[in-house]
Amino acid sequence: MPSIKNWVSAARLRTLPLSISGIILATSFAAFNGYVNWYIFVLALLTTVALQVLSNFANDYGDGIKGTDNHERVGPKRAIQSGDVSPDEMFAAIKINILVIIALVVTLLFCAFGMRHFLYTMLFLALGALSVYAAINYTVGDSAYGYKGLGDIFVFIFFGLVSGLGTYFLYTLKIDHVIILPACTIGLLSVAVLNLNNMRDINSDIKSNKITLAVKLGFRKAKRYHYFLICGAICLSAVFAILYYVSPYNLLFIIMYVPLVKHLFYVRKTTNPSLLDSELKKVAISTFLLAVLMGVGYII
Repeated sequence: MPSIKNWVSAARLRTLPLSISGIILATSFAAFNGYVNWYIFVLALLTTVALQVLSNFANDYGDGIKGTDNHERVGPKRAIQSGDVSPDEMFAAIKINILVIIALVVTLLFCAFGMRHFLYTMLFLALGALSVYAAINYTVGDSAYGYKGLGDIFVFIFFGLVSGLGTYFLYTLKIDHVIILPACTIGLLSVAVLNLNNMRDINSDIKSNKITLAVKLGFRKAKRYHYFLICGAICLSAVFAILYYVSPYNLLFIIMYVPLVKHLFYVRKTTNPSLLDSELKKVAISTFLLAVLMGVGYII
């Protein structure tokens, strides 16, 4: 029987700040425009965390039973790989997690739309179902899209657009142009974290026939793609700062350009993919802090 420590390790808590970045950003801009609802905020956070944990469990399960997680994999050992959790136990946890997500989504939508907006409720129920599908099918099943180089697209859509625009809509019942560039910024940085992870694992993924975009591009071109993602996020956020400038506080998030640029120089000089592991946490935390500072800069 796995211990609580085993399950906490399998949940990979270090991935959670990145997953809630879009929620915090959208909530901040909704508050700036006069829409405040703490129930929606708390439920949106819990739903996103539950989805991220589901994704982590599913990735552990999918890569574990396919043998992708083996002794050549760089980074912390996963639960099934280390033998701390059996595949059957992980599969049971995935099913329980899905039930929790369903309960959270239904409660969240009731708080946001009540009984008055049936079509909106149906739309977001569909988005919730797609989110569950995306969380599971990244590595699970014969048609896992993470093994076909499609993970980057899904991450941009769900971590950026759905998280940012979707959460903003829950508060306001509309899509505002003010949230588009910030949502795309978080989306690009989230993809950068995934690409960094895939560059780190590129050698073991090739041997396991896990065809990520990094594998398709090769290490050198994957690094160029990484520069595009980080620089693209910096450029979009800079354009946003110019177009929507209100006060000097709006520019607080620019501080986070420093660690992101330092990260790019580190990636540029790195020739051993395994050395990129230490950068994952840095980019994830930088993205989270950028989202917080960008949002807070418009509230204070």
